[in-house]
Amino acid sequence: MTCPSQDTELPRIPLPNLAIALLPIVFTMTLMLLQIVAFDDFVPHVPLALGIAFTGLLGWMRGIRWWRMENGLYHVVHIGLQSVAILVTVGMIIGTWVLSGTVPLLIYYGLQLITPELFLLTAMLLTAVISIALGTSWGTVGTVGLALVGIGEGLGIPMALTGGAIVSGAFFGDKMSPLSDTTNLAPAVTSTDLFSHIRNMMATSVPALLIGGILYGVIGAGFSGSDLDPTRIDAILSGLENQFVLHPVLLLPPVLVLGLAVTRFPVLPTLFLGAITGALMAMLVQGVGPVEAVMAMQDGFVSQTGVASVDNLLTTGGIQSMMWTISLVLIALAFGGILEQTRSVEAILKAIIGAVRGRFSLVLASTGAAAGTNVISGDPYLSIALPGRMFAPVYRGQGLSTLNLSRSVEEGGTLINPLIPWGAGAAFTAGALGIPTLVYAPFAFTCWISPLIGLLFAATGWFMPRATEAEVRQWQQEEEAILTQDGMANCADLDPEEIERAFDCYRRR
Repeated sequence: MTCPSQDTELPRIPLPNLAIALLPIVFTMTLMLLQIVAFDDFVPHVPLALGIAFTGLLGWMRGIRWWRMENGLYHVVHIGLQSVAILVTVGMIIGTWVLSGTVPLLIYYGLQLITPELFLLTAMLLTAVISIALGTSWGTVGTVGLALVGIGEGLGIPMALTGGAIVSGAFFGDKMSPLSDTTNLAPAVTSTDLFSHIRNMMATSVPALLIGGILYGVIGAGFSGSDLDPTRIDAILSGLENQFVLHPVLLLPPVLVLGLAVTRFPVLPTLFLGAITGALMAMLVQGVGPVEAVMAMQDGFVSQTGVASVDNLLTTGGIQSMMWTISLVLIALAFGGILEQTRSVEAILKAIIGAVRGRFSLVLASTGAAAGTNVISGDPYLSIALPGRMFAPVYRGQGLSTLNLSRSVEEGGTLINPLIPWGAGAAFTAGALGIPTLVYAPFAFTCWISPLIGLLFAATGWFMPRATEAEVRQWQQEEEAILTQDGMANCADLDPEEIERAFDCYRRR
């Protein structure tokens, strides 16, 4: 039997043994650790690029043609181009929303309305709601998150805590939003439906949000109003008033973006319209010219309030400010792509699957595999798609609904990505907020707690739905469709190797 696809003449890339599969990852992580020791600033670009070269060399030594590895590399980069487009657009938004006075206005109001005791809890809840509405944690972090950093600075809240609260809320919302790309990807690769997936995630996500809220409330109680320096806030408010015209009409850009998001308008056009509206507000309210508005989209805004902390915060934005992050995302995606094409990630996942013995070890393995893929590639999409595809038969074999799997890979993928310094979400967050990943990560409580609650449920059996009869029928129909499509509708006389060959043909499509 031959595979009726365009790759029929290509030999199947052999699966490497576990040691060979781990070698490029160990090599790259060692380079990163050496860089951390040798340099004051952590820049993962070069170690990842050298990791790509080392993986390619190992693949060549295994007989894999370079063009095949290159195709796999570019394929994963192509999948991540939507993230790059969002980064470019968010850079434009930050530049125009600062130039127009929108972000300064949010800081101005926040310093007058939010108390230090409630700031962390408010930051988490506000970013969660907005991220659910927008369907993007990055858009939330780059706009409202930036304003919250300014408010926290004025209130004397440590940046580590502010960043942790923002990340907790924004990535919780991203995980639970029906507009989020990762929230749609997880049920797609595990053959479940979107809203059943979201409902099942509430069992871990809502308690994690409540526990996180309690922790932020307790920590926030330590920042009493009596410790607040009013002269510091007055200096910030005066600096903002002197540099910007602050008028409620400047709230129009975020209101427009939220309104379009609620109507389920596509994310990229929504964010782009937010940037254009910010530029118009800058011209109409602040009196800047079109050239200055365009340059804010390109190079960002330079603040001159005279208050060092505010100037450092508001000197930001523009497409160029995103280039460090964009280059890191592209290199990390390429590293993940060549690892996938050489089947290194698949070999590691199969070794993990082979060690699974029961329900708890299964959930631990799938969540850990998603988190580990994040560490390997820095890509949230790959961390969901690969474990989602590979663990589905194991969940089915234990009679568990794959809703458990889609929840597991979201917790190891979406929530862990902003905690990995070279992860796409972490790189963007650190760049947009000016807070290093390793500084805010320990305080992103919701991102840590939700996967732990998932493991608790795996140990107890709570909120772990069994496969329904409808799901079992669906799985049988999918397998029959695969066999039929490969000319194997009647497979009673075929041995297991023949059937596996048919599934390989289907997957390569």
